Amino acid sequence: MSWAEGFIAVDWGTTNRRAYRLAGDGALSDEMEDGLGILSVESGGFPDSVRTIRERLGDLPMLMAGMIGSNRGWVEAPYVPCPAALDELAARLVWAEPGRVAIVPGVSLDRGGEADVMRGEEVQILGALAAGLVGGDALVCHPGTHNKWIRLERGRIAGFRTVMTGELFNLLREHSILADLLDGPAGPSRAFAAGVRHGLDEDDLLAELFSVRARILLGKQPREEACDYTSGLLIGSDLRVGLRGAEAGAGEVVAMGRPELTRLFAAALREAGREAIEIDGEKAFLAGARKLAELVKA
Repeated sequence: MSWAEGFIAVDWGTTNRRAYRLAGDGALSDEMEDGLGILSVESGGFPDSVRTIRERLGDLPMLMAGMIGSNRGWVEAPYVPCPAALDELAARLVWAEPGRVAIVPGVSLDRGGEADVMRGEEVQILGALAAGLVGGDALVCHPGTHNKWIRLERGRIAGFRTVMTGELFNLLREHSILADLLDGPAGPSRAFAAGVRHGLDEDDLLAELFSVRARILLGKQPREEACDYTSGLLIGSDLRVGLRGAEAGAGEVVAMGRPELTRLFAAALREAGREAIEIDGEKAFLAGARKLAELVKA
């Protein structure tokens, strides 16, 4: 079958993968998700792993993004340097199977002392732009294990910064002295807002993390507030990085990704005096995949 008859878009990460069957007109007709990220695939096993997607969604061409294009994935797709737009990503697609399976390159930042990389987020960011969900000049917060702050300028990814907020929270929850206090989902409560405010105003993250436990031991804070406060503290510190240099009112601020995460960051941004537009990352990814497929067919 040709790309004009439909294709499968795959967002293949480190620990999971999501695949979507899109018809020739771009309509979503089927999808799947599992925990078979790239670290679950043995050496030489990617063709068989790809075959399982086709068995589920059909014998169609594939467009793959994310860590599948890393040096630990199937075929490495070298980064496109900033500034980057969708047509530049389309021009640098790497074909794992000629004409049948294309892997989207990530985006890199290598400027003076700055160095950063992303894989997968670029399809969402530029897809949202192509679909008119975000303007050509914006600051995009993409929360996740490794949160990204992306600057869009004139419709291109001009620069970005990665903050390991999600990974640090997971490490604290699983391996730290705070583990027994971080046993519930964080929500945008009063304790969360207090944590955000401290993270924004103070530069003492490592010390304040220990204070979370000390205040509970001394009866100065209820135990049930620990998870929300710690989440807010980390996100507030994250915002200190992401909003640095962003002039108030200069372009829109967007929180893009999984809804349960964007609502937390949108709440934190309001605490910082910035209203944020929330965009579902899956919707943005599909928009980016559709546009890239159009460029492939062209």
